[in-house]
Amino acid sequence: MPRHHASRGILVLESPWELDEHDANRSSVVPFIEGIAKVAGDTEVYYANFYDKKSFRTALHCLCKIPFKNIIIYVAAHGQGKELGGTHIRDVLVPVGELSHHFNITGLLLGACFVGAHTDLMETFTSGNYLRWCAGYASETEWLTGTLIDCAIINQMLSLKKNAFSDRDTIVENLALAISPFHDKYAIGRDTHGKPMQLRDAFQCVVQPSGQGHKPRTVSDKVFQRAGQLRRQEVE
Repeated sequence: MPRHHASRGILVLESPWELDEHDANRSSVVPFIEGIAKVAGDTEVYYANFYDKKSFRTALHCLCKIPFKNIIIYVAAHGQGKELGGTHIRDVLVPVGELSHHFNITGLLLGACFVGAHTDLMETFTSGNYLRWCAGYASETEWLTGTLIDCAIINQMLSLKKNAFSDRDTIVENLALAISPFHDKYAIGRDTHGKPMQLRDAFQCVVQPSGQGHKPRTVSDKVFQRAGQLRRQEVE
């Protein structure tokens, strides 16, 4: 029997958090994302757990069944160095990129500590595929605060139409709109040396517009510069 599908999808791949000794898979970003989908409308949420490289690929292929007009993949897990949820960032970026064209995956959000510091890898492994933006955190990140920022990013970027992804400034503008309610000097967590890190230094994003000749570029500074301008405009 045929089913009616929404035009937009959020695919959540999550590794168990174990935020405390009694956290028996209790904590999850999924209820937050389901709330975003209900507010946005015309959006379906699918989710699966992963534990390592092999299970990540299995979960990804399990979720990628429907070619929505716009899909955002949200990988939520503990991160350390170049790994999130026991999986090297390369082994997240590559399979997502391989499926991005067929399933219209426009964005990848890495909801994990530290892996966002590797923007060089994010640029390398998004080059030439259908991903238009990829973002993550270069620091340790407060779980709830990070999740709320992630929700704001997903909500904004999910609203974009196909033609918006052809212009780098338009993508930057929308990332800035999403993050502008959060002050850029807020200490969202700590760096690898235990020193407080501000949001503007922690949140890193790479953008690759559609069209021939466009390359992935790190645009974090431009995003926060524009976000600051938007906040000042609201006050005036």
